[in-house]
Amino acid sequence: MSPTLNGKVCLVTGACRGIGKGIALQLGEAGAIVYITGRTKANLDECASEIKARGGHPVPIQMDHGIDTDVEKLFQKISAEQSGKLDILVNNAYAGVNTIFTSTGKKFYETDPTETWDCINGVGLRGHYHCTVLASRIMVQRKQGLIVNVSSSGGMRYLFNVAYGIGKAGCDRMAADCGHELRKSNVAMVSLWPGPVKTEYIQEKVMGDPTNPMGKMFAKGETIEFAGKAIVHLAADPNMMAKTGKILNTADLANEYSFTENDGTVPIDFRQVNTLLAYGGYTWMASLVPNFLKVPLWIMHFGSYKF
Repeated sequence: MSPTLNGKVCLVTGACRGIGKGIALQLGEAGAIVYITGRTKANLDECASEIKARGGHPVPIQMDHGIDTDVEKLFQKISAEQSGKLDILVNNAYAGVNTIFTSTGKKFYETDPTETWDCINGVGLRGHYHCTVLASRIMVQRKQGLIVNVSSSGGMRYLFNVAYGIGKAGCDRMAADCGHELRKSNVAMVSLWPGPVKTEYIQEKVMGDPTNPMGKMFAKGETIEFAGKAIVHLAADPNMMAKTGKILNTADLANEYSFTENDGTVPIDFRQVNTLLAYGGYTWMASLVPNFLKVPLWIMHFGSYKF
């Protein structure tokens, strides 16, 4: 049985589509009041309707996270309407997806430096920090809260392009350092790594293109709601503070809290040794390796930065 978050006040940025929408739906299904932000009113209204149908309490806010005054007004509104209460912030708003795919195959020095950086890390790394500061001011006063940065393994190893990797590494470090400063106030912050996610964009641009080599990876990927299930279980965990400052994989949280996709399946887990063998072409060997055999996190760490 899924945990309940009745009475909790949540904010999911960038909830019109994709992972943000999936997270908002799961928080709403758990009974929370969910503020959802986005630039497109039609998509926001659609998400709000789905949340309401699941028993949640949506508050759609049409805005642009690239405009600082919009962000400040958002937190003022939440604080005023909820009597200074905000329990969960999910930093998900992102405007770099199109830039990532249009610059595929180009070296960083072959793209416009400021445009590429601002598109990928403006409504992203910078925006996440802005929201984290404003949310923390509310949460610290009440001595409770959870902040989640939606990140990816691109913070550890090269993925897509240089600006993307820098942004995701920054998101991970933000969670670690903010978690350090927030710990004594009983406010947790983590960085969440979903696996490959079958967002609307991916289904249309990647999985819908038989010539795209990335299609195979996403075929066994997560639905947009899987990360939401991870956040719901984490928020309901009485020992949540033990995870503050850490990078958390959705697959690891699914194993710990025993949740699956709605159809009972479990998405691909790239820490599983048999998965890595299969994608390396050693399918016969992969069939002999049990699912519980995984690459230790400390080995993943040493596969990251160089000294």
